[in-house]
Amino acid sequence: MGKEKGLTASELAQFTGTENWYRHTLVRNVHYTDGVLFVAERAGAYWLIDEIALAQKAEAALVGEEFQVWTLIVEGSSALLRCDDGNDRQLLERRIDYTDFPEPGIKLYMVDGVIMLPGEY
Repeated sequence: MGKEKGLTASELAQFTGTENWYRHTLVRNVHYTDGVLFVAERAGAYWLIDEIALAQKAEAALVGEEFQVWTLIVEGSSALLRCDDGNDRQLLERRIDYTDFPEPGIKLYMVDGVIMLPGEY
């Protein structure tokens, strides 16, 4: 589904705030915005929301980090998912062996428990 439709910068730029907050089903203190829902639906990337939300519970390096920058770098059918603190201090890096997320990938913020597009910050 992802590569057929793709995600354009102009589509993502339309999200400058959110009208709705969506609660993650497994990590109940994590929410996400309209823009992130659009990305998940358009690119078939609910797994990306899951990766970010579940890492909040599983990764000690993320505890207490109120601002996180999540970058998905897609190259062909694989990807690299990185998280840093916004000041280039890497907190996590994970290899994704297979994805159909559109190239070149995407950047998301996690701020005080809310996953959002940079334009929604």
